[in-house]
Amino acid sequence: MKFYLEWYGCTANKNDAEIAVSLLEKAGFTRIFDENNADFFVIFTCIVKGPTEEKIRYRIKKLSEYDKPVIVVGCMPKTYPERVRQLYDKISLVGPFDIDKIVDAVKNAINGKYVDFISSERMNKINVPHVRFNPVVEIVQISSGCLLDCTYCATKLSRGNLVSYSIEDIVKRVRNSLIDGVREIWITSQDNSVYGFDFGKDLADLINKISVFDERYFIRNGMMNPTFLGRYIDKLIEAYKNDHVFKFLHLCVQSGSDKVLCDMKRGYQAADFIRQVKTFRESIPELTLSTDIIVGYPTETESDFEETVKLIERIKPDIINLSKFWPRPLTEAYKLPQLPRKIIDERARVLHEIINEIKIRRNEKWIGWSGEIIVDEIGKNGTYMGRNSAYKPVVVKSDENLFGKFVEVEVVEAKSNYLIGQLV
Repeated sequence: MKFYLEWYGCTANKNDAEIAVSLLEKAGFTRIFDENNADFFVIFTCIVKGPTEEKIRYRIKKLSEYDKPVIVVGCMPKTYPERVRQLYDKISLVGPFDIDKIVDAVKNAINGKYVDFISSERMNKINVPHVRFNPVVEIVQISSGCLLDCTYCATKLSRGNLVSYSIEDIVKRVRNSLIDGVREIWITSQDNSVYGFDFGKDLADLINKISVFDERYFIRNGMMNPTFLGRYIDKLIEAYKNDHVFKFLHLCVQSGSDKVLCDMKRGYQAADFIRQVKTFRESIPELTLSTDIIVGYPTETESDFEETVKLIERIKPDIINLSKFWPRPLTEAYKLPQLPRKIIDERARVLHEIINEIKIRRNEKWIGWSGEIIVDEIGKNGTYMGRNSAYKPVVVKSDENLFGKFVEVEVVEAKSNYLIGQLV
């Protein structure tokens, strides 16, 4: 039988989807990419943003028109099961810690029995078989859950508190993937900055252990929060200096207002974020900085918003993931009086213009740079995209198949979201 799969959300969710595909194919099912010919559907869900959830709900309703089983997986069935069940009568639910039960869920659904596998008992995802959606990239989930209790976050309701996977298991996973020919290791979780805190280690210890192999490869460190990073920032910077580590820092600030950060229960002040970025940049000048911003939190005033604008203009991140606040059911912020959408939209518009200007200026500094990139994506019309050591995306054109190769390029032009290079 054939199945069609969609996934939404974070990199960890993508890896969960890779695990599901492997388990289903091993059980004799075939993945296809045309929903019209599928015998059942698998959809991996995300609840971080309201619009994303609405898009997923719409897709479930559209898939239900085929009158075939739909297996809904991930954070949505774990946190909002009733909101999913009401969409369609041929749905089975699988939580984020129950991916290993997806074959059982499918077999039951095929026989007309729609069951739910939604538990809170963690499964170790390090040693579970998976199919790489990108043969060059190995996604490694290093932990599950986090140590924060942010007032706006529904993911915590799904993923719970921190449970880190062992360094030994992760090292083995990385070693085997490199033998398979992987060239990028993406370590990911809900918050990489707290990895190992539950057994007396930290992220720097892990990176030091997985950056020792002789193969040509890069490690991309995932999202972190400033709350706990200060405990070992110097140690982490030293780990980043290894040639195998992309000089890429994804550090979420969310707001430039200390009052809003306090209301969000983020556990740090804007000055902490500024200091940590400064420390990283002083040691690694070529660093690519990514951060996240939420505009329109219920208690955000115009003055608070201006503090965010000032922070962004001062720090000038290379990448800014801008989100309009959207109240998530069952969170503390959901109960607060909400700002008018018109105000949120306007603030987002203003900040979006500032962000675009910063991004193009940051990228223009790379014009004239020459060096090596690892090609990890195939584009259209003979184009490829690779990453340099700072994880800057560089688009090149070639008649030769460059996918998975290290090539020398020179950057000749800059766009807001990528660089354009020529092969040297």
